[in-house]
Amino acid sequence: MTKSDKQAVVLLSGGLDSATTLAVARAEGYRCHALSFDYGQRHRCELAAAARVAERLGAASHRVVSLGIGELGGSALTDPAIDVPRAPTSGIPVTYVPARNTVFLAVALGQAEVLGASDLFVGVNAVDYSGYPDCRPAFIAAFEQLANLATRAGVEGRPFRVHAPLIELSKAAIIRRGHELGVDYGLTVSCYDPDAEGRACGVCDSCRLRAAGFREAGVPDPTIYQ
Repeated sequence: MTKSDKQAVVLLSGGLDSATTLAVARAEGYRCHALSFDYGQRHRCELAAAARVAERLGAASHRVVSLGIGELGGSALTDPAIDVPRAPTSGIPVTYVPARNTVFLAVALGQAEVLGASDLFVGVNAVDYSGYPDCRPAFIAAFEQLANLATRAGVEGRPFRVHAPLIELSKAAIIRRGHELGVDYGLTVSCYDPDAEGRACGVCDSCRLRAAGFREAGVPDPTIYQ
């Protein structure tokens, strides 16, 4: 089987990193099935962005799965009683959603096994990021090991690979890579606390990282701010 025959499941939030990851997977010749999640996030407008990105970048399919992890609370992204920080904080920020990437990758793994796909792509980054524990290389390696222990495909000799092509890139390098691949970042949403019209707040952690990345990359920032 050639790489062009292979399928991949790509986690697609609708943000800058996941859009770039989908573009990378497509450039590497994969037939990509984009997977997004409605998990009670306050920035739910990212799902419309994910649909736009999936269509523009030629995903073979795009599925939105509803999950109740937001009902557990514990995060500013899912609990309206917890404010999104407007300034840098120390330690793991309150925008961390408990076990989010573990759950997302587990669902992606299930879809991949049903499709007969062996590759999962996720846009986590361990350089310019918010300090989330589930964005580190050690987590990706551990999940790949779990995937091959916990599935029929894995134990029958059809191993899974978890690709994190952006994990060692700065935000500027990610933007440059996406720009080279023709990603329209005007379609994406990164803000943790957008207004009702989907305009970015410009001051949350995600907005600050995104804006700094565009400045450093020397690429015009298409973000619409409040």
